[in-house]
Amino acid sequence: MLQKPKKLQAGDKVVTASLSSGMAGEPEYLARYQRGKRRLEDLFSLKVTELPHTLKGEKYVYHHPEERARDLAAAFMDESVKGIFSCIGGDESVRMIPYVDYEAIQNHPKIFLGYSDSTITHLICYKAGIMSYYGPSILAEFAENGGLFEYTEKWMKKTFFTDEPIGEVESPAEWTSEFIPWEAGREERPRKMLPNKGYEVLQGTGIIRGRLLGGCMEVLEMAKGTEIWPAKAEWGGKLIFFETSEEKTAPDMVRRWLRNYGVQGILENAAGLLFAKPYDEQYYEEYKEVILDVVRTEFGLYDLPIFYNMSFGHTAPMSIMPYGAMAEIDCEQKTFRIVESGVC
Repeated sequence: MLQKPKKLQAGDKVVTASLSSGMAGEPEYLARYQRGKRRLEDLFSLKVTELPHTLKGEKYVYHHPEERARDLAAAFMDESVKGIFSCIGGDESVRMIPYVDYEAIQNHPKIFLGYSDSTITHLICYKAGIMSYYGPSILAEFAENGGLFEYTEKWMKKTFFTDEPIGEVESPAEWTSEFIPWEAGREERPRKMLPNKGYEVLQGTGIIRGRLLGGCMEVLEMAKGTEIWPAKAEWGGKLIFFETSEEKTAPDMVRRWLRNYGVQGILENAAGLLFAKPYDEQYYEEYKEVILDVVRTEFGLYDLPIFYNMSFGHTAPMSIMPYGAMAEIDCEQKTFRIVESGVC
């Protein structure tokens, strides 16, 4: 069981962190960063401030992974800070690993929120024994044109501002992955929305429970073999959630990655698999074919439940996946539920 942080309340202080890319501090993106910060303050009545290196810019942040790790430890140890929100992902949070202070994290559980390359920080938190939260970032969700989606706002409130069970996470009616350039002075129109198909059950029967563990597949590949990679036993009985990034990874790569989980013995011991909607719905059908081919044909796991087209990845709007929380899928009703609270 992972330690849960305390719930947020109006007036709480949270900090923003650049643990991967430092683009939040670049002049052309600073206005966007400030917009995301204001939305956190206005919608959730939080006091938002920066860590020492949050706005140092891309070059400095890239060259100083040790400072990023130091920021992370300082944020956890600061008793006045109630939450840590990632500014944006990137592709090299993994370079923080040699500098991580696990004791600082373990002894001061608090909310960490982010997705994509933040998968590394989530696995760091998992190793330290605390619950963290796969969900929106400052630049890529809170600051988006047209405002924060009501769907995402709802899951922010249900996950962080109450200690009641999170409950059923319904599929959003609409989705988008349209990218409107972020630089100051560019288009400010809302993104174009498309109707959503809802959850698909690729295989499986009945109601299945398991604790949540997973992340961005491209980033999980970087974590394999490092000190933060969960031991084989940690994956047993889990509802493993996977999503792919805006890179639109080719189906053959997804096949290779899933094979690795298979030969590690992770797939055969999982309670079920949860896959997010692919970016732009690129390879939507091809991914399904690959998933079923690996799981069924190559590993003979015909009874392993698989949900598809979920909303916790690089498409918007986003729900929030708390690492280690007990969740439930109903293969007949096509429902997904988080059966416990996200905070205490």
